[in-house]
Amino acid sequence: MTTRLLVGPFNRVEGDLEVSLDIADGQVRSAQVSSSLYRGFENMLIGRDPLDALVLVPRICGICSVAQSAAAAAALAAAAGIAMPANGRLAQNLIQATENIADHLTHFYCFFMPDFAREQYASEPWHAAVAGRFRAQRGTALAEFLPARAGLLRVLGYLAGKWPHTLALQPGGTTRSITPTEKVRLSAVLREFRAFLEEAVFADTLENVAGVTSWPALVAWADARGSDFATFLRAAAALDLHRIGRASDVFLAVGAYPGDTGHCFPAGVFDGRSGQRTAFDPSAITEDVSHAWLAGDDALPPARGETRPMPDGKAAAYTWCKAPRYGGQVVETGALARQVLTGHPLACDMIAGGASVSARIVARFVEVARLLPQMERWLAAIVPGEPFCAQWTAPEAATGIGLVEAARGALGHWLSIERGKIAGYQIIAPTTWNFSPRDAAGQPGALEQALAGLPVAAGDTSPLVVQHVVRSFDPCMVCTVH
Repeated sequence: MTTRLLVGPFNRVEGDLEVSLDIADGQVRSAQVSSSLYRGFENMLIGRDPLDALVLVPRICGICSVAQSAAAAAALAAAAGIAMPANGRLAQNLIQATENIADHLTHFYCFFMPDFAREQYASEPWHAAVAGRFRAQRGTALAEFLPARAGLLRVLGYLAGKWPHTLALQPGGTTRSITPTEKVRLSAVLREFRAFLEEAVFADTLENVAGVTSWPALVAWADARGSDFATFLRAAAALDLHRIGRASDVFLAVGAYPGDTGHCFPAGVFDGRSGQRTAFDPSAITEDVSHAWLAGDDALPPARGETRPMPDGKAAAYTWCKAPRYGGQVVETGALARQVLTGHPLACDMIAGGASVSARIVARFVEVARLLPQMERWLAAIVPGEPFCAQWTAPEAATGIGLVEAARGALGHWLSIERGKIAGYQIIAPTTWNFSPRDAAGQPGALEQALAGLPVAAGDTSPLVVQHVVRSFDPCMVCTVH
């Protein structure tokens, strides 16, 4: 006998999310993931001045507004064919990395770990320590993390003027240059945040954390430490979270933090089933709306995509989210995909049997440990007095694609300009990829696949194992539906 369980709305999630589970014999047989709020930012942009995108798209989300700004700026730059000076590129990298690190740690401390403090785990030997540290609003961790996060965000004060919704990121670079004195102050900010990471988060140097090469080595590393990351690893190992949450085994990244040659974290697609890595090709992306409350019949490339609400009369629809596909495949995106595509040995070891809850969280911490030293190098390379921004001139007619990596994964903006105005604008956000519905071929999205097979006890209306899998992707539903 199959029963249906509706889980949601989820607390501590940006936006509205519901998950419908079909359960039989104590297991999830299939899942439908629904984003239940339509927002319509893409349609708001039609007919506007191209630079209006820099004002509007950051308002899609207050958590990852810099990523939206960066993608819009990149699309505008591509449309006009301009390149930014080195200082502008370095400053943009610093701004984006600051937001991404803050996002990773906010997810861990505020969204993810409070689930481990629930009373359902009270019999576990690790529960008392975890609850005291991570219980929502009352745990001791927030008293340390929130001031440290505020300190890190001073980077955005110096380089972006404010956060969220800065206008400092422009097609030609950044509007805010820094003086030699401000460069010294920024160095002090990064040094202070490094101290927080190395004392509270890791209880080890960032370089040592980034150098761990396998899951067994990571478990042994955690056993010797009392840090917040180690506390999670012990709980995750006890709950076998490294064995659940497998999705499509295909990982996609569009490239993060450009340099003189290539990206710090490169673009690509890795198929964990075959072990094959291929170059990323934007033309392979399509958006399917067969199960969305949107009009349309064919899967279209984003450059020709449409966003036409159709809330009634579509029997198969169950979400406002489109179903992006890469070459027809369901893909997973995020920190795990980025680290796999860099070839990081720990990330690659952790997906040997498929992605998991633990693998996604570990990849975020590996990324934090790798990113802050890189930020120190980017800051050192800035030359005060040299240009930070190139002049942008609006084309009468052009197209452009802006691709960046937000904390949650690949973010793309597709822009077309006609007669000097925005004629088309389509956005595919990380949660659009990961929380997509089925497509016309019946393929479930990444999270829908990751939920299949999870155990659900009779009478359990809010299974914690489901919560862990959902939160491992760090949903941002307001970005999903734009």
